[in-house]
Amino acid sequence: MRKRPLIVLSTVAAATLLLAGCSGSSAPSSSGTPSPTASSECLLDAKPGETSDAVVVEGEGVDAKVTVPADAPFADVERTIISEGDGDEVVANDLVGVKFQIVDAATGEVVDSSARSEGGEASVLLDQNSASLFIAALECQPLGTQVVLALPGKVFGEGGTAKVVYAEAVEQLPEVATGKDVDPTPGMPTVKLDDNGKPSVKIPDGDAPTETKVAVLKQGDGATVGAGDLVVVQYLGVKWSDGEEFDSSWSRDAAPSQFQTTGVVAGFQKALEGQKVGSQVVVVMPPSDGYGASEGHELQKESLVFVVDILATTPVQQ
Repeated sequence: MRKRPLIVLSTVAAATLLLAGCSGSSAPSSSGTPSPTASSECLLDAKPGETSDAVVVEGEGVDAKVTVPADAPFADVERTIISEGDGDEVVANDLVGVKFQIVDAATGEVVDSSARSEGGEASVLLDQNSASLFIAALECQPLGTQVVLALPGKVFGEGGTAKVVYAEAVEQLPEVATGKDVDPTPGMPTVKLDDNGKPSVKIPDGDAPTETKVAVLKQGDGATVGAGDLVVVQYLGVKWSDGEEFDSSWSRDAAPSQFQTTGVVAGFQKALEGQKVGSQVVVVMPPSDGYGASEGHELQKESLVFVVDILATTPVQQ
């Protein structure tokens, strides 16, 4: 489904160096979707230090004022708990609603915040390939915990500047589509869900469509997926020819996947953009919108079917 590795999108994505070597997970490959890391233990569990303890936070959420002392040393990655919540513990691969600010330590400028998300709360999949900054800030703490994370410039690579993150995971978000059921579309594959929401697909008789077709199975009422958005989904991919599964987030501990809409094959992108969070869709695509241009690919001549639960979308910060 993926056609190229996820592009480095923003300050958040650039912080993947934080967890390098912590779990032995590799970077995304040029096809397929990276396997999530098991979330049974803390990956970094950063400790408080001189810098994180010295940061002053006045207020809460996106309206908070975060002040970084001019002489803060930023010797290492440090995390200080401002106030502890009473919810379930947050671990890697959770999908959570987060209120945050990322502040440039030298200037005090807020370089990114959840204010650009609907309701001032960003939907974040704690995937170490693209959101390790938030794993470092939020992991192994209860929902509702407010933290300060101090990051020396070196974790962002050559020329990086020190940052401070103020963040709170406020809620666990659904990991299956929650929209209202929609009547099936004639001629499209039949989809059934098990008790956990995992889909199975029955291919109809006849030839595959010669152009990409999308049908809504559940209609959500969340934010609309825009062109190039960073999305979080559950998905199942099967071949039209024999109904055989070739890719699925459900086969990897049912953990959602995260990627930019422009980082997938054309038919999958068409299925996502313009849909609302909470929706489930089924898409059928000919090889020209799948892997038809990928010479020698095992799916080059296959028409493909995907069932996709759209769980979150975030506009990409330019």
